[in-house]
Amino acid sequence: MPAGSALAAQALKAPAIPAGADNFYNSASVTVQKVTFKNQYNMQVTGNLVTPKNLDRKAKAPAIIVGHPMGAVKEQSAMLYAQKLAEQGFVTLAIDLPFWGESEGQPRNLVAPELYTEAFSAAVDYLGTSDLVDRDRIGVLGICGSGSFSISAAKLDPRLKAVATVSMYDMGAVTRHGLQHSVTLDKRKALLAKAAEQRYTEYTTGKGIFLDYLPAQADAETDPITREFWEFYRTPRGAATPQGMTLEQTQNRMLSSEIRFMNFYPFNDIETISPRPMLFITGDQAHSREFSEDAFQRAAEPKELYYVKGAGHVDLYDRADLIPWEKLTGFYQRNLK
Repeated sequence: MPAGSALAAQALKAPAIPAGADNFYNSASVTVQKVTFKNQYNMQVTGNLVTPKNLDRKAKAPAIIVGHPMGAVKEQSAMLYAQKLAEQGFVTLAIDLPFWGESEGQPRNLVAPELYTEAFSAAVDYLGTSDLVDRDRIGVLGICGSGSFSISAAKLDPRLKAVATVSMYDMGAVTRHGLQHSVTLDKRKALLAKAAEQRYTEYTTGKGIFLDYLPAQADAETDPITREFWEFYRTPRGAATPQGMTLEQTQNRMLSSEIRFMNFYPFNDIETISPRPMLFITGDQAHSREFSEDAFQRAAEPKELYYVKGAGHVDLYDRADLIPWEKLTGFYQRNLK
């Protein structure tokens, strides 16, 4: 067995999958079709178009774009949400962000927040020109990092009529300041200096340094937050490996591009999204709840912050027994009438 395969096999040893976790849910009442469309950078974005089997094709339907967690692919969390919402009568589109999954972009795993934001507007272009969709009834759902990307898109694109986020991460704030403002200015500047110096190496050799966010194997020294992600991304619970990559390469990103998030401010001017409605869903035990709370405080009405009792950050990726489906369905039904 090749060394990479042995490493991946070792990484897949994990605790039992939590009760109710169903990341690879496969609905019998929807149809899934792979689609591609171009963004304004002339890059191909790939997504899964999910339609109810009982869809009335004589009447145009409301649609929801679903964005995956940062560093993930559409098969991780996004497709669970896309199918569950399609079961309620929506046309949904789970997309791979550029540089991730099946969407175009080299090098792989590149951090490019402007292109991530653009992907949501490109998805509106695609849906709004479809015979199936009412272009005046398109909403968006962003999970984890895609929550901040979808907000960034909604500030620019009024065609997104209703915005919901789940377990949102502000990828700008967490890169600048860390969780609970744990990163000092000196540490931030040191990281910027290291990344800038690394660009010389990449320019001359073409080789980048990947930040090892998620090791192949957790151990006794692994901190609780890293372990929470590891138990999803490195185990059968949620592991998904795009073609041409190894399991240990997924999620991890290059230092020299990661620092672009320091100049990403998705919540600035969030109040200008009003009067379009916003719903922020977070677990009351989530280490990331600070970002949903911050966005809620800054946003203008109509807005709602909803806590899922007993839920952590990753729980809302796939714990179908905890995810508030009625809350999400009701939000889109009311606001995509």
